[in-house]
Amino acid sequence: MTRSRLAAAFGGPVGATALVVIGLACQEVGASIAVILFPTAGPLGMVTLRLAFSAIVLLAIARPRLTGHPARAWLTVAGFGLVLALMNALFYLSIERIPLGAAVTIEVLGPLALSVVASRRASAWLWAALAAAGVALLGQGSFGHLDPLGVALAGGAGATWAGYILLSARTGRSFPGLDGLAIAMTIGALAILPFGIAATGATLVRPDVLALGAAVALLSSTIPYALELIALRRLPAGTFAVLMSLAPAMAAIAGLVLLGQGFTWVGAIAVALVVAASIGAVRTRGARPEASSTASP
Repeated sequence: MTRSRLAAAFGGPVGATALVVIGLACQEVGASIAVILFPTAGPLGMVTLRLAFSAIVLLAIARPRLTGHPARAWLTVAGFGLVLALMNALFYLSIERIPLGAAVTIEVLGPLALSVVASRRASAWLWAALAAAGVALLGQGSFGHLDPLGVALAGGAGATWAGYILLSARTGRSFPGLDGLAIAMTIGALAILPFGIAATGATLVRPDVLALGAAVALLSSTIPYALELIALRRLPAGTFAVLMSLAPAMAAIAGLVLLGQGFTWVGAIAVALVVAASIGAVRTRGARPEASSTASP
């Protein structure tokens, strides 16, 4: 297919919507590959590889300027990088213990709570109650027995996701273009590296593990981010944020198809309630693209 045909196929709202959905699917496929590799590289090893390869790609693309930034900007981007590393580590540790769909559904509560608080509208708390009902259903055996530690780790990933959103916005105001994200990703990769080496050892640099780690980074970060940037040029921010709210449903499907992680009709209702609550909170607040783009671990 020629470039002009590609532009025609994905240039309109329908094509842009397809790009967002493809990006979400890539993220969950990447997470599924990471789960498959856990017996070999472990969750911390996979986080290390994902952040390291993502940092390399971003540094090559952005070529960030390292001079001329005030100390406050460096403190912000350093905090952003550390939160980025912690968010990914907690998420990967959670999906080692509980199904992918359940982990993403719980994790989404972090940005959802941030949206509810930021909206400052009483009606937003209705969406919080709807999400709470969905999470309560998760505990009814809808994804099988959920390991309590895995649930706690997913909740921690959600809390750090909210912090990621806030620090991402501040970093974007302090650094131009992709500079802040590239620097933060590098800081995050360096921060998690000792833990990845301690947990995995020499396995981390095996050629096959490195290749699969690069694939996880491309699927989970690079490709979705590129597709989201293209889509944001063609879609209203609110529409984009609503589409991003479909992440729990996409994760449940990926877990079912790629990992054999089944769920009951109660689980489907639980995911649907959290997705509906996320969409409602976004619509209530009036979504901003920076609060949604590339926020998912």
